[in-house]
Formats: sequence, C-alpha cells, structure tokens
Amino acid sequence: MSAVPDNLLYTKDHEWIAIEGDIATVGITQHAAEALGDVVFVALPNVGDSISHGAIVGEVESTKSVGEIFAPVAGEVVEANDAVVSAPDTVNADPYGAGWLIKVRFSDQPDALDAAAYKALIGE
Repeated sequence: MSAVPDNLLYTKDHEWIAIEGDIATVGITQHAAEALGDVVFVALPNVGDSISHGAIVGEVESTKSVGEIFAPVAGEVVEANDAVVSAPDTVNADPYGAGWLIKVRFSDQPDALDAAAYKALIGE
C-alpha cells in the first residue's frame, strides 16, 4: 500500500504538488515510484524555463519503463532538484521528501485531487 500524505495535492498522472505561496513543488507519488521500479535516470527542465500546464517537462526512467513528467501548473521553473539527477534512486527512497523534482512559480491553479480522491483513483 502506497503512502498518500494528506497535506499534498495529486494529479491523475501520479504527481504530487505542495503549494507554498506562489511556489509549487512537484514530484512523483510513491504509487508511481513503486510502479516504475528502480529509477535509474531523471531528466528535468532548466531553471528559468517557462512551462505550460500539462506539457511534458521531463522524464523518469527505470529498469522497467520510461515515465513522462507532466507540468501540473504553468509558470517558471525556479529550482530543479539536481540531487535526483545525480542519484535517481532518491525518487524511490523518498518520493515525498528528498526525491522532489522541480519547484515552479506558478501562474495558474493546479487541476488536482486531494488525498482522498487520489486514494480512490489508485484503489486504496
């Protein structure tokens, strides 16, 4: 059973979002990390990149498959987690902590689910 923290928002693409002011921190959920298996490569957008809501902004590659990272908000990338690029297995080990992917100064609200709705989506 995957952890689904109540304090986060979630997308149907299995990303989590933490909102602090006008900054959205984005990562993939534990459910997604477990489905991918051992993550071996992470590609992220560059700081300063403008991203569009729903656009592909990176990828997470595992020993089983490649998953795309979709932008849950539109805005400007203000930070990319270089630590997960250097140590991709961090995404598996701590998806809601050290395994975060990007921080975005957003200009629109995320189309997101609360924890209860996400749990229903993944059948928990």
